[in-house]
Amino acid sequence: METLHEWDRLHQIHPWAAMDDYQGYDNMFVDTADGIYLWDGNGKRFIDGPGGMWCVQIGYGRDEMADAIAQQVKKLPYTSPFTNTTEPSAILSKRLAEMAPGDLNNVFFTTGGSTAVDTALRTMHFMNNRLGRHDKKIVIAREKGYHGSTYLAHSVTGKERDKNRFDVESRLVRFLPDVNPYRRPDGMSVEEWCDEKVADLEKMIAEVGPENVGAFIAEPILSSGGVIVPPPGYHKRTFDICREHDILYISDEVVTGFGRLGHWFCSEEVFGIQPDMITCAKGLTSGYLPLGACIISDRVMERCASPDDPALFSNGYTYSAHPVSCVAALTNIEIMERENILEHVREITPYFQERLRALKKFPIVGDARGMGLLGCIEGKGKTLEEERELGNMIDAACEELGLLVRPLINMAVFSPPLVITRAQIDEMFDLLEKALEKVTRDLA
Repeated sequence: METLHEWDRLHQIHPWAAMDDYQGYDNMFVDTADGIYLWDGNGKRFIDGPGGMWCVQIGYGRDEMADAIAQQVKKLPYTSPFTNTTEPSAILSKRLAEMAPGDLNNVFFTTGGSTAVDTALRTMHFMNNRLGRHDKKIVIAREKGYHGSTYLAHSVTGKERDKNRFDVESRLVRFLPDVNPYRRPDGMSVEEWCDEKVADLEKMIAEVGPENVGAFIAEPILSSGGVIVPPPGYHKRTFDICREHDILYISDEVVTGFGRLGHWFCSEEVFGIQPDMITCAKGLTSGYLPLGACIISDRVMERCASPDDPALFSNGYTYSAHPVSCVAALTNIEIMERENILEHVREITPYFQERLRALKKFPIVGDARGMGLLGCIEGKGKTLEEERELGNMIDAACEELGLLVRPLINMAVFSPPLVITRAQIDEMFDLLEKALEKVTRDLA
């Protein structure tokens, strides 16, 4: 195993690697997995609190997934999506259109969430060029929002506390201030905070000019930003403002889609909106294979159509609609339906959130928040350095006890597999409480 670690350190660049010590990593060597658990190379078991990367909805070790993937590999491993179609992609596109709200009946398959967001933004560009609105291209996004790592997706990402040496297309985007109710001023109600956040969007549109704003992109819950749940009513009010100014509403459901809040998609079921486009990935295949999708409304597609002026939608990927990935997605959906996983999430969520919010009893915890099977604890710190140290201490204490969380500066976030049981929720939060007790003692 040490040889593998050495090869990894010398030759593999991991996502979000710190370049001051890019060969100094000692990442956990994960050997096997089953259900909600992972085992490292030494045989130590861990609860997978992040659920992979917000994605392993049905849990690990599903023989049915392996068999379906293997059968498709034998039958047809690949064909060009530019000129051909397949049974798995045709069936999956129909299923996604049925799951999506309103008139979102058109599915463009991508390689993951970043390329799904790129596709959504390029669709906005194409539509407005088609309509002769060549200046209506600016995207309004939000601080702490995360939308991906490709150039366009990264440009509309608002994780401002990351030190960034990459270029972005700053002409394309304007960012709204933090929507986190935890950050509201003392004495301000949540309702007043919502009014202020809605006003931020109205002011930004007025400042830029509605004739220049093409889209508003928003995660229903800002996941990588720290599981930020905007105040009640925020989504519907911002959606209505977008409609008023003919601004496309892009709902980034890469994390919240496929059951994380107990529904296939939460835009309509939870927040009461029918966006113009939904981006999804991650839970679409439960992480078994890479696949993403941009689901586009009939309204947008009709405005993109050019019967008198033929124009190619020159966007696509070698692995769009990959037949093996589409089979993985279909099998994932079948398992979720057969095992009533959406209903299970809705049933078990109140207990998960109860255990989560109980963590506020620790003096080092400033906030404990979440929705569905998404959670975050935010530690208290006076400086960024203190916050980073606290986050690292919590992460290390959890890992020592056999619990993996995803550290984000002073926060620990978790999105366990949706098949987690009540007893496993207790196991997870019992370990987290022990970790917080240890860190509290160490800081005393």
